[in-house]
Amino acid sequence: MPLGIPERLFCLAHLSRIITVMQTRKTRHQFFLPDHLSARLDAMAAEPGTSKTMILSEALGAWFERREDGQAGAQFGKALARQVRTVERLEQRLDYLTEVLGLFVRHQLTLTAHHPAFDPETQRLGQRRYDQFVRTAGELAARAPRVKASSVPSSQQEKEA
Repeated sequence: MPLGIPERLFCLAHLSRIITVMQTRKTRHQFFLPDHLSARLDAMAAEPGTSKTMILSEALGAWFERREDGQAGAQFGKALARQVRTVERLEQRLDYLTEVLGLFVRHQLTLTAHHPAFDPETQRLGQRRYDQFVRTAGELAARAPRVKASSVPSSQQEKEA
C-alpha cells in the first residue's frame, strides 16, 4: 500500500534527522601507502579495539605535534642563545673581578710589608708594586677570562727590577 503525502513527508523528515545525527566531523582521504607500511597497518588494525582510522589519526597527530615542538624550539632558540651569550659575558666579567680582587688581597697581605716609616726607598718600592698590580690587572682584562693570581711577580723579581 502506497504511502500518502503526509506519511511520505513524515518519513523524509525522520530520515533527514537520522542522517543529520549520523554525520561525523571527519573528512575522507584517499592515499597510497607502500606495501610494507600497509601490511604493518593491517596487522595493527587487526587487534581488538583498533581501526586503521584511529591508528592513522594518532600517528598523524603525533607527527604534527613533533613538528610544532621543533618550530617552537627554533623560535626560542635564538633568544636562548642570546641569553647564554649574555650569561657567559657576565661570568667572564665576574671571573675577571674575582681575579683582580684576589690579586689585590695578595698584594696587600703578602707583598706589602709593614713599615714603621715611609722613607723614599719604601715609597719607590710601594709605587713599583702598585704599578705591577695595575699592569697585571690590565693584562687580565686584555686576555682570556681566567688568569692565575700567581702571575704577580715575587719579591725576588721586584728586587731585580
